[in-house]
Parts: sequence; C-alpha cells; structure tokens
Amino acid sequence: MKKTSTCLADGRELIYYDVRDDAVRDAVDRRPLAPVATTSEVRKDALLGDSVAIASHRQGRTYHPPADECPLCPSAGDRLSEIPDSAYDVVVFENRFPSLAGDAGRCEVVCFTSDHDASFADLTPEQAGLVLEAWTDRTAELSHLPSVEQVFCFENRGAEIGVTLGHPHGQIYAYPFVTPRTDLMLRSLAAFKEASGGHNLFDDIVAKESAGGRVVLEGEHWTAFVPYAAHWPYEVHLYPKRRVPDLLGLDEAARTEFPQIYLELLRRFDRIFDESGESPTPYISAWHQAPFGTLDGYEGINRDDFALHLELFTIRRTSGKLKFLAGSESGMSVFINDVPPEAAAQRLREVASS
Repeated sequence: MKKTSTCLADGRELIYYDVRDDAVRDAVDRRPLAPVATTSEVRKDALLGDSVAIASHRQGRTYHPPADECPLCPSAGDRLSEIPDSAYDVVVFENRFPSLAGDAGRCEVVCFTSDHDASFADLTPEQAGLVLEAWTDRTAELSHLPSVEQVFCFENRGAEIGVTLGHPHGQIYAYPFVTPRTDLMLRSLAAFKEASGGHNLFDDIVAKESAGGRVVLEGEHWTAFVPYAAHWPYEVHLYPKRRVPDLLGLDEAARTEFPQIYLELLRRFDRIFDESGESPTPYISAWHQAPFGTLDGYEGINRDDFALHLELFTIRRTSGKLKFLAGSESGMSVFINDVPPEAAAQRLREVASS
C-alpha cells in the first residue's frame, strides 16, 4: 500500500491509498473554495447522560446530485470534484460538512472506489483489503488527536437509510467522548467480569454463538452470526476469532481472510429479498472498536478486554417493506423485531452469492 497525503483548496486533508507503490498523486484542487465554516458543538443531555452534536451548517450539504455532478467521482476536465485526480483506488478526506469538528471531533469520508456505479460488494478482495488498510491507518492517526476518545468507521448504503450521495463510500467519525452504545457494552463487560470471576463477556458470546444455530459464515480467523437478541430484521455480527480491541490489533492472517468473508456477507445481503441481486439491500455496516484511553470509569476492565467486531444490518424486513423505528424503538429504546434471528440466519445460509 502507498499512502499520499495532500490538501484540498480549502485546506482540508485528502489522502490517497494505492495498491501500486509507484502511483503518483500530484493533481491540484483547482476549485475556488471558501474556507470551511462549521457550527459544530457537542451538548450533554443532563437527564440521559448522553451527548448530542449540534451542526446547523449541515443543512446546506450536497443532496442527491445527478451522477454527472457527483462530488466523490474523480475530477475530469472542467468537472471538478472533491478528488482532484482523474482516478483513484481508495481516498479519504475531511468532510466539508462535518457533524463533528475542532475540539468536538473530526469527520472523514472514505471513497471505496472511483467507479460511481459499483458497491462495496463489487470490489475485488485486493480492493476490499485496501479499504481495511485505510480504516486501520485512519484509526491509528485519529487516535492521536487530543480531543478524540473513540474512532468509528462505518458505511450507510441505500436511499432508504438516508444516503444523500450514491457513490460507494463510507465515513469515519472521531468522537470526543465514549459513545452511548459503547458505554453500555463496557458496563456489561465490567459487570460480567466481576460476576463470573474474571471471564470475558465477548469471548462467552462468541463461544456460545459459534456452537449454536445462528452462524452464517465461518472462516479460519473470522466468524459471522445473527445474534440471539438481534434488534434488526437481518443483522449479522462479524468477529475475529482472536480477540483484539481495534483494527490495529488484527494480525496478517485475519487481514488476509477478511475480504473473502466480508464480501460474501455483503453479497448475501443483496440477495436476501431478490436472488437475482437486482434490488440492492440497504444496510448499515459499523465497526465497533475500543475507546482510546485507560477506561477509568469502568472498574476492573481495560481496553484489551474489548472485542473488535463489525455489525451489519438492514432496515428492510421483507420485500418492499421497511422496519421503521416507531414509538417503542424511538421513544423508549425497546426494539421489536419481526424476524426471528434463527429464521434470519437460516435465510442468510441459504442464499448463495453469485
């Protein structure tokens, strides 16, 4: 992998990740951009104890542009985009409309490929491996920022999810706090360790799921299963078999196998409701990594107790029907799942990718 860092016309950082070591990235951003102006601030909810990012400047972000005006495609002639070069393998750049900025964190965009009409599932194993390297590198770099406590790599895919740019891409959020979902995991982890005499909750869950009937895919170094208490109609959790706290901890064997396992999962997701694959499934794919720091607020555990894992889920519950977060889910955070996890796992095992 070759990494080339440069700057866009407004001063934001842009990084090319290339498979070839001889790639030359010297294209200049020729757009007359004004400096980025953000209103991002983080406010603490005194009642719930969580944090909310207030970012009114995002009202003006790019919204469903036509394909020939996509800001994530390479620049071509007089059509100038966020990527100055005429082609790329993987690109990461600072979001011009970030939810988090400055002391409130940082937001980055990850473009998986220069092919506007592709999806992550269309990538080759080599391309998917390069994205993994980019995620890992950005996790390492962002963890050194003074304000950052947690790094979150994720992909929103599909208009039903709320995606406003059709180009295959994901994002990275560097939070200045431990997120509520991770906080719940850490509290459960600490409580289980104390109650069990030192055992690890993640290890216990993976062992039980691996021996049960909800495994979807299993490799030498990764296992993917539908969890016992899945919140979403089709939800898969992907764990490395050797527990590590973050992407940096993966060894070479796990990195090599990851593309095959992950691409197969994505292709099966696309065929859950339509085995021809012509109706792509909307999904969210989310990496869960340990926060950076000593975890002083969680007695008895450290970040090595946390288990890196990826959660992949769709809001589509059946063909043509979506799972909406209504009163119970949005109002009280109590999920109601219409698809039994065992049925979801069976369906994902049945579906063969093309």
